Amino acid sequence: MEESELGTAKIGKLLKKFAIPSIISLVVNALYNIVDQIFIGWGVNYLGNGATNIVFPITFICLAFALMFGDGTSAFLSLKLGEKKSDEAGKGVANGIMISVIVSILLCTVTLIFLPVLINIFGCTDALREYALTYGYIIAIGIPFVMIGTTLNSIIRADGSPSFAMRSMVIGAVLNIGLDAVAIFVLKWGIAGAAIATIVGQFVTFVMNALYIRKFKTVELTKESFKLDLKMVKSVSKLGISSFITQMSIVIVISVQNLLLKTYGSVSKFGADIPITVLGIVMKISQILNSIIIGIAVGSQPIIGYNYGARKFDRVKNTLKYVLSLSVIVSVTAFILFQTIPDKLIGIFGSGDELYNEFACLTFRTFLMLTICNGVQIVTGIFFQAMGKPVKSAFLTLSRQILFFVPSAFILAKIFGLMGVLYAGPVGDGLAFVIAIILLTLEMKELNKIKDEKYVIEAENNTVINKGNNYVVTIAREYGSGGRYVGKLLAEKLGLNLYDKNLISVVSGESGLSASYIEKNEQNIHGNLLSSFNTQYYNNLSNDDNLFIAESKAIKEIAEKGGCVIIGRCANYILRDNKNAFNIFLYSDDENKIKRAVKFYGVNEKNALNEINKINKSREKHYSYYTGRKWRDFSDYDIAVNVDTYGVEKTADILARFIEENK
Repeated sequence: MEESELGTAKIGKLLKKFAIPSIISLVVNALYNIVDQIFIGWGVNYLGNGATNIVFPITFICLAFALMFGDGTSAFLSLKLGEKKSDEAGKGVANGIMISVIVSILLCTVTLIFLPVLINIFGCTDALREYALTYGYIIAIGIPFVMIGTTLNSIIRADGSPSFAMRSMVIGAVLNIGLDAVAIFVLKWGIAGAAIATIVGQFVTFVMNALYIRKFKTVELTKESFKLDLKMVKSVSKLGISSFITQMSIVIVISVQNLLLKTYGSVSKFGADIPITVLGIVMKISQILNSIIIGIAVGSQPIIGYNYGARKFDRVKNTLKYVLSLSVIVSVTAFILFQTIPDKLIGIFGSGDELYNEFACLTFRTFLMLTICNGVQIVTGIFFQAMGKPVKSAFLTLSRQILFFVPSAFILAKIFGLMGVLYAGPVGDGLAFVIAIILLTLEMKELNKIKDEKYVIEAENNTVINKGNNYVVTIAREYGSGGRYVGKLLAEKLGLNLYDKNLISVVSGESGLSASYIEKNEQNIHGNLLSSFNTQYYNNLSNDDNLFIAESKAIKEIAEKGGCVIIGRCANYILRDNKNAFNIFLYSDDENKIKRAVKFYGVNEKNALNEINKINKSREKHYSYYTGRKWRDFSDYDIAVNVDTYGVEKTADILARFIEENK
C-alpha cells in the first residue's frame, strides 16, 4: 500500500484491507480459549469450566512475559533495521528468543511446584480443586511451548511474514478443536483430555514458528547471535513493557473477581462455584465482541496516523466516524443478544441446573448491561494511540478494568454482596464511556480549530554551500547553554546549512506524525511509562520509536546531500560511521543557563533551574534509550566546550577554526 493511497483512497476500502486480517487474528486467539470450555462443559461438567477459569490467570501471566519479549523484540528489530544495523537486529532477535526460553522454563518449574498455592490465590474452591490441579499440571508442562511460540509469532510478523504467523496460530487452534473432541468424547479423558489437546495445539504452533527461525528474511541468526547479552535483553524488554502491563492488568481483574465471587458467592443461594464458572464464560464470550471492535479500530490506525501527520483532518474525522459506526453496530448487536437470549448463549457451554441457568441470565443481563458502550471506549483509546497521544490512550486502555471495575467491585460487593460484583461491570463500562466521550469531544474541538498546514523543507538560514565543504557538524547541547545560537553562528562562518527546528517538517513526512506532535514530544520520548502503551498494532512500534526512525533517516539523507550543521536529535550517534562528521557537545554552568532560559525562552526565574534540569534529564534519557550510551560522555564527541568560558560568539569562532584545521 503506497503512503499516498492512505491519504486519497476510499476509507471503506482501506479499512477493509487493514481491519479484516486483524479481526481474524484476534477472534481466532479469543476462540482458542473458548473452545476448551465448550467441550469441557458438554464432556465433563460446569465445574470443569470453573476450574479452567481458576487456572486462566496463570496462562495470562505466561502470556504477559511472552508478549513482552515478542513485541519488544519485534520493535527492536524494526528499530535496528530502520537504522541499517542488521547485525545488532539479529542479536536482539536471538536474545529475545533466548530470554523467552529461559523465563518459560522458570515459570513452568514454579507452576509445577507451587500450583496448589497458586490456585488458592486465584480463588479456587474445594469443589473445583481436583479439576483445577489436573488441568493446571498439564497446562504447566506446555508453558514453554506456548510462551516461545507466542514470542516467535510476534517476531515473525515483524520479519514481514504476518500470513505465516496467522497460519501457525490458526493450525494450532483447529488442531486443538479436533483433539478436544477426540480426547473428551472418544477417549473419555475428561478435563485432562482438554488440557492435553491444548498443549498439543500449542506445541504444533511452536514447532512451525521454531522452524521459521532458519528462514528469517531480514536478519541472519548465527551461534554468536544467541550469546545471552543482559543489556540487549533489557532493551528488548523495555520495548515490550506495555504488552506485559496490559496482560497483567487482566490477571489482576480475574484474580479480584474470583476472590470476590468466592467470598460473597459462598453466602448466597448460588454458592461460589457457579458464579466463578459463569462469569468466566461470560467474559470470554464478551471478549469475542471486543476482539471484533479492536480489530476494526486497529485497522484504522495507519489511516488515522498518516492523515493526521499529513494534516488531512477531514479524513481523520471521517475515518473515526466510519470506525465508530461499525463498532457501535457490533456492540448493539451483542447487547441485543446478551439481553434477549442469554440462556441460549450459556447453553453453548453445556447444561447446568436451575441455579446455574438463573445466575447465567443474571450475569449476561447485569454484568454486560452497558456493553453497548464498548464500541466507543475501545475505539477512542486506539484513536488517541494512532494520533500519538500516549497518556490519553493508556488512561482509556486501563480505565475500565483497573481504575473503575476493581474499586467498584470491592465497594459494591460490600453493599450488595454477590450482585455487587455484577453491578461493577456496567459501572466500569459506563464511567469509561463517559471519560472517552469527554476526551473525544475535546479532541474534535481541537481538530476543528487547527487549519491545514504545509511544511517546506529548507535550511534555516538559507545559506548556500559556497566553500566546497561536505562535512557535517553535529551539536549536542544542554538546555540553556546557548548551543542553538552557537550552531547558527557556526553554520554562517562555515557556509553550511543549518538544520534544527526545520527537521520537524522532514520527519513529519517520513513518520506520518503531525509536526505539532513532533515539536511537543521529541524532547520527551520515553519520558514516562504511559508512552510505552502507545504501540502500533501492525509494527509493534510506538510513535516515539517511529519518530526516532524517521529522524534517523532524515538526518542521514541530509548528511549525504552536503555539508550542514545539525542540532541535537542524537545526530552524533546516528552519523557515527560518517567520516566527515565533527561531533560537538556544548554545556554551561547553572547560573548562566538560568539567565539564558529566562531571557530567550521566557522561563519563570523562580522555577528556571528545575525546568532546565527536567529538560536535560529528558534529553539524557532519550539519548541513553536509543543509543545505549551516556549523553554527557565526552569521549563520544570530538570536542566539548563550556560556552561560558569564551561566550557564544567566541565559542563559534573557536569551533570554526577547529573544524577548518581538522577537516
